[in-house]
Amino acid sequence: MTSVRQTGLSPGPSRTGIPILGVPVSTMTMDETVAVLDEFLKGSEPNLIVTADSSGLVIAQEDPDLAEIYQAASLATADSIGVVWALKRKGAKASRVSGVDLVSKLCDLSAAKGYRIGIIGAAPGIADQAAERLRLLHPGVNIVGTRHGYFPCDDDEVVAQEVKVWESEILFVAMGIPRQEKFIQKTLPIIQAKVALGVGGSFDVFSGKVKRAPKIVQRLHLEWLWRLLSNPKKIHKVKMLPKFVCLVLKDKE
Repeated sequence: MTSVRQTGLSPGPSRTGIPILGVPVSTMTMDETVAVLDEFLKGSEPNLIVTADSSGLVIAQEDPDLAEIYQAASLATADSIGVVWALKRKGAKASRVSGVDLVSKLCDLSAAKGYRIGIIGAAPGIADQAAERLRLLHPGVNIVGTRHGYFPCDDDEVVAQEVKVWESEILFVAMGIPRQEKFIQKTLPIIQAKVALGVGGSFDVFSGKVKRAPKIVQRLHLEWLWRLLSNPKKIHKVKMLPKFVCLVLKDKE
């Protein structure tokens, strides 16, 4: 298996974290995270960013390829309240840094500094709709290419060559865990985005296909319940939360 290429950065808050089920998860705030990603964007090396939620960390326990990607990533953020709980249980001060919120923040950064953004993933048409919505929400955002994510793994390198011509500095990939992380790991040496991250169902949210939970529900940390009630097919993901809690409680690391 090809290893994720590491950056040349020295160890620091972006490169370290509190181990949660074997994965070093960052305790940085959203603003601190965006500042680190901005530094990555000024550098010369591609960086794989992981938005680690409870389900992803559970899947990684049984998927050694995904576990290696998580461990080798330039940065792993806490993308669920379960992961924030696990960090706080270890005495860390932590806050949620989700993929959907990072998309918005990086679009703001693109609008301010001109960074080129490529987006790939979701069903045909969804990435285009998400791009149009992001352009309305973040005037000046520099989205240079979109593509749906419905293609087989055997076509990853062919698609990467298509995406390469965009010369994206930021790449959002929405294919679900672990497909998106494995696609990025496999193709980042070709695409050469400075910051590439998996963002799950973010395009569905920005396109309007899926409605995000109201702010009050988010503040009550019940977004998982909102998603389940909105789409009962999400039950398989919700079922991973109790398993995640059990694994954390048993973890002696």
